[in-house]
Amino acid sequence: MSTAPPSVLGNLGAMQASPSLLPTGSMPPAPGHAAAWAALDEPAEWEGFSRPVAGREGWWESYLAIDGMHCAACALTVEEVLNNLPGVEAVHVNGVTATARLQWRPQATRPSAWMAAVRKAGYGALPAGDLMLAGRRMQAQRVMLWRWLVAGFCMMQVMMYAAPAYLASAGEITPDIQALLGWASWVLTLPVLLFSCWPFFSAALRDVRQLRIGMDVPVALGVLIAFGASTAATFDPGSPWGGYASYDAVPMFVFFLLSGRLLEQRLRDRTAGALEALMRRLPDSVERQDADGSFRAVAVRRLVAGDLIRVLPGQAFPADGAVETGESRVDQSLLTGESRPLLRRVGDGVIAGSHNLTSVLLVRVQRVGPQTRYAEIVALMEQASVEKPGLVQLVDRIASPFLIAVLLASAAAAVWWWPFGPAHAMAVAVSVLIVTCPCALSLATPAAMLAGAGALARGGVLVRKLQALESCAGIDTVVFDKTGTLTEDRMDVIMAHTPVGVNRDEACDMAGALARHSLHPVSRAIAARFPAPGWVASEVEEVAGRGLRGKVARLDGSGQQYLWLGSASFCGAPVPGRGAPLLQAHLSDGEHYLAGFELDEAIRPDAARAVSSLLELGIRVQLLSGDTGQAVAHLARRAGIEWCFAECKPEVKLEHVRRLQREGHRVMMVGDGMNDGPVLAVADVSMAMGEAVPLAQAKADFIMTGNRLLTVPALLVQARRTRTIVRQNLLWAAIYNAACVPLAIVGYMPIWLAGFGMAASSLLVVANSARLARLAPEQ
Repeated sequence: MSTAPPSVLGNLGAMQASPSLLPTGSMPPAPGHAAAWAALDEPAEWEGFSRPVAGREGWWESYLAIDGMHCAACALTVEEVLNNLPGVEAVHVNGVTATARLQWRPQATRPSAWMAAVRKAGYGALPAGDLMLAGRRMQAQRVMLWRWLVAGFCMMQVMMYAAPAYLASAGEITPDIQALLGWASWVLTLPVLLFSCWPFFSAALRDVRQLRIGMDVPVALGVLIAFGASTAATFDPGSPWGGYASYDAVPMFVFFLLSGRLLEQRLRDRTAGALEALMRRLPDSVERQDADGSFRAVAVRRLVAGDLIRVLPGQAFPADGAVETGESRVDQSLLTGESRPLLRRVGDGVIAGSHNLTSVLLVRVQRVGPQTRYAEIVALMEQASVEKPGLVQLVDRIASPFLIAVLLASAAAAVWWWPFGPAHAMAVAVSVLIVTCPCALSLATPAAMLAGAGALARGGVLVRKLQALESCAGIDTVVFDKTGTLTEDRMDVIMAHTPVGVNRDEACDMAGALARHSLHPVSRAIAARFPAPGWVASEVEEVAGRGLRGKVARLDGSGQQYLWLGSASFCGAPVPGRGAPLLQAHLSDGEHYLAGFELDEAIRPDAARAVSSLLELGIRVQLLSGDTGQAVAHLARRAGIEWCFAECKPEVKLEHVRRLQREGHRVMMVGDGMNDGPVLAVADVSMAMGEAVPLAQAKADFIMTGNRLLTVPALLVQARRTRTIVRQNLLWAAIYNAACVPLAIVGYMPIWLAGFGMAASSLLVVANSARLARLAPEQ
């Protein structure tokens, strides 16, 4: 996906990477920023990170990567800033992935206006998918790691100087030694305050200038109060703060807090990095055949349908197309979840973003740019990255009021304890400020949801709505459509019958050799089932609507016979009575009946295993189809489904699902995404086969990109795991606050322990959510 040209990217990268330009509050854009943003106002540039909104003529949808967000309050602030711009609507900001989605009209606004507004609010922004994002992310990780290392080193040194005060008896340390230890601790705490704490101070200053309360405000206040009181005790031991010199609490608290931020950043980068890795799979250039037959490297954006391109081993396919020359293995695991490389021969399709592994292929381009399946998958992943479930939206709404309550509670605790000594009152106030910060609560749901959705995407399931992942955990009934869902778009031989005295293997091989000369679905099914490598057919004649006839012999010419393959009347030989199979093809030599073939729609190879896995999960499985009763019942038996319903029109399917819901069932519908649209919309959760319909048009909560039915039970297992993890996170956050807040208010929790508790709660939530980043072994 193209973005800005190198000169623009360079300006944007410098803008984001320069330490002097990191957001420190409301500020006007610098001239360099304005020039870089103005370059994005060109349609050729913003069309690279935007797409038209379906159903809204003249409206575009864009995604931005937001820098400087650390909490739910930050996400709400960015949403408000962008929503207030003219010509901008439907803004959604996800604080965990630091991504914003907005819809806008080019006639009323331009990207430079968004960038300037976001920067004025104290944050940074770049188009999502920009080539500089990976570099920015690595730089941010390095800086955060250095801040953490400085805080850890200073913490150990300060703790060493503080140990005598905790271990020595009264009067054992002389005042001059005590003062020396205090000054040494003060000097070692300064780097923590000026370098390691800078993200908290800058974010808090930004919030104060914008007259709002974010999670960094109580953190910054707690650090400043603790350091200020300790500094007063060191500079003036005779002051009321003389007994309060708790330098060890500051670096320890900052170290614990940065540990949580570092782990949170790694989880965020893992989620966002997966999307960026997908978005960077297209090559910048490809070899295209010119009119003279030679191949020349051209930019991918210049490809059009009908071009013939050459893709070398190790390169990614830049567009959807069909193989014209060559045979190779193709890796499309990141796009469809297929774990093994797939063999692609002449006539087979390849999709943009997949990798050619073994041999050179010549590919005829069929779809480019936004029309490719790759672009549709990227669009769905971008949409999911900014989706906020209902519980997350609730936490966002209560974040600011809760933080105001935290500040009031801290002030009340200080007033209450002031008569017992200013130093103790300040220590209690700082502990309350720190311990009540709702970091764990704000991370409990989105961290788990995004980790779970990322694992599903790698396994071949795209999550269009994170809210549906919550609903999916309660599903007790799965309803499958038949055609295009449980079955493939081809016929399959399910049984071969031969009379007594006829060699079955030889008869099937001869039928396969003859069937190779026809493109009829029945012939293709027989040829696929019986490849007959040792037989060859010649002088083959096809009679439309009836069958094939011709000479069949072994490769060495022996065993030659003239055979008929087709309908019973065409073959001419009497057919033994065997009942009425679903579909028939017959083989004879004109006088003797040699073989009969029962055919049916080809069932997907993992259908029976998927149904069995669902039954093991306690899920009731049903089959709805508009086909005849005999065909539906036969397929249901093959798949292991007990409940099947035939001759169902769309309105009958709709009423069936509604009846199940009235009976108290939570229903998941799995269909082909197009003619099942109404029933997919009314089901509690819906899943569409990705190859059956353009992904942007699929009215489903989940998209099965690899068309593997085993992803259905895998999705339900992952949804249940996600629900369990979210409940564990929320329970931990509730227990932590219920236990620690009273202890802090009554003065039983020192500052360092409050910092440890706050950081540990966030670490536990993030680490617990990270368990969802990989599918469980049973999936």
